[in-house]
Amino acid sequence: MNAEKRAEIEKNVITVLRTIYDPEIPVNIYELGLIYEISISDEADVKVLMTLTSPNCPVAESLPQEVKETVGKVKNVRSSEIELTFEPPWDQEMLTDEAKLELGFL
Repeated sequence: MNAEKRAEIEKNVITVLRTIYDPEIPVNIYELGLIYEISISDEADVKVLMTLTSPNCPVAESLPQEVKETVGKVKNVRSSEIELTFEPPWDQEMLTDEAKLELGFL
């Protein structure tokens, strides 16, 4: 897969990640900083390394599954895999400026 195709898939994955919201905070998971890494193989298999706002998050079971299903529907994505990590732990410093503004932190 060429770099242009990979960049297009990554852009589309980010677009759909911005449609998924944390139920406790009215900001999408991408702007919240919950997405640590997006990897795309030459075969268009997408792996998302993500975290949750806390290990005890009420959506610990459902949110990763929602991300997997949503990313898997992106055009040209062959498969999707989600890896959940708590290292480093999420904190408010990971919020994008857009999210900070939306939450009144700026």
